[in-house]
Amino acid sequence: MSKLTLHKRSKNKRRSLSSSFARSLSSLWQQLAILAAAEPSEQNKKTLRRLVLAFGLPLVVMTLVHLLTGALIDPAVAQDAAAPAAAAPPKIDTGDTAWMLISSALVLFMTPGLAFFYGGLVRSRNVLNTMMMSLVAMAIVGVTWILWGYTLAFDVDLAQGQTFAQGIEQFIGGLGWLGLNGVAFDAPDPIGFAPTIPHQVFMVYQMMFAIITVALVSGSIVERISFKAFFWFIILWSTFIYSPLAHMVWGRGFLGAMGALDFAGGTVVHISSGVSALVAAWVLGPRKDWMAKPVIPHNVPFVLLGVGMLWFGWFGFNAGSALGAGGLATVAFVSTTVSTSAAGLAWLLAEWFLKGKPTAVGLGSGFVAGLVGITPAAGFVTPVSAIFIGALTALACFFAVNLKAKLQFDDSLDTFPVHGVGGTVGALLTGFFATKAVNSAGNNGVFYGNPGQLVTQIIAVLIAAIIAAVGTFVILKVLGLFMELRVKPEVEDEGLDIYEHGEGAYGEEIVGEISFAKQTD
Repeated sequence: MSKLTLHKRSKNKRRSLSSSFARSLSSLWQQLAILAAAEPSEQNKKTLRRLVLAFGLPLVVMTLVHLLTGALIDPAVAQDAAAPAAAAPPKIDTGDTAWMLISSALVLFMTPGLAFFYGGLVRSRNVLNTMMMSLVAMAIVGVTWILWGYTLAFDVDLAQGQTFAQGIEQFIGGLGWLGLNGVAFDAPDPIGFAPTIPHQVFMVYQMMFAIITVALVSGSIVERISFKAFFWFIILWSTFIYSPLAHMVWGRGFLGAMGALDFAGGTVVHISSGVSALVAAWVLGPRKDWMAKPVIPHNVPFVLLGVGMLWFGWFGFNAGSALGAGGLATVAFVSTTVSTSAAGLAWLLAEWFLKGKPTAVGLGSGFVAGLVGITPAAGFVTPVSAIFIGALTALACFFAVNLKAKLQFDDSLDTFPVHGVGGTVGALLTGFFATKAVNSAGNNGVFYGNPGQLVTQIIAVLIAAIIAAVGTFVILKVLGLFMELRVKPEVEDEGLDIYEHGEGAYGEEIVGEISFAKQTD
């Protein structure tokens, strides 16, 4: 057989293989496009289950093998590497410790505040279910953070002289602190996150952030998501979205090494929850009666009470992120106050001029927008800059809320327009207003001669948004294989309080209670 014939056969074979591979890719793409539909068929669900098992399990196993062969085998490695050989151990400061314990309590207090804020905005037949979705995050994350959430967010193996992680630990922490193994109650953390407070105080402070972040997502999908689905969503989202993002920004990971500035959670908390809320609302679809009849808050005093609780707790959120009682905590405390005041004023005036009447819900929403906007910048900017950040963030959120209404997109409680947009604007404005004169550990922004910081902030925002969007989509689609994400249409009509929890918030809701009793007989 001639070499020419062999060459032609080999060429034809390669073409055949290439064509077969292209057809396979095309078929896979079509399958994924079908599976992305809101209501996949049973056959598609079976196919997706196989894909999850085929690709998901090996990925999990490989990740665990990497982690188990690293920090878990010798949890002292990170501690030994991080601490200088002859240096004296850091001394715990009782004042810093007291402030951080109080800050932890303040941040936890924000979650019941969020429950009142969200609960007042929904209809009376859904108020308990809405508040439960915030409160149950306190129950779930309070346990999972101890077991595995904290170690995935903050455990890192640093070689001598290293400041930031390498390899896979740029994106996810190790398992050296699994179940709080080696997390001391009477000594600071070995990495140097908070050298003047006990390690467990730092751990529990970070727990409170993880709790409220996943609770924020619920605002976009209230009055239609099943409580069972949201229960499992909390576990998966806090593990696979929140912990990696917290690690990348605050745990000596990729975004921190890049120089992204996020003092108290603009990317980690607000962009992640806001973008996830947007995706969740899209996947679940609008409420049954959305745009068919008015949906108005059932209890505005609840809304204002929630805003007050959030503002009070936010001092722990922002000023506590200084991780000590001192000048930096003072900067963050003042910035939080003036930004929130300016934001409330800006929203109030915008509503007054453009709609004719200032509303209580509008004022409260403006305050929340200001709190969100100053979060990434609180420890990096002057008080005057904080005023600009609060006002600009509030105006951006005000127009985002109105645009959402025009687009008729059912993000129930404006989670993305306030937290997603507010967090993004705040993160970008940090790139303009940050100054080393306030915090030498930060960086200068555009107005202080460093336009590169804005580029870094933009990249960080995009990365956080992509991780949150893709991760939320995958989590909800996987959950949809095993349970119904939405309640039945009749449950939406009657109210989720009775059908999901077997109780009503107010005595007059006797009709719904009778219906539920008949159904369960």
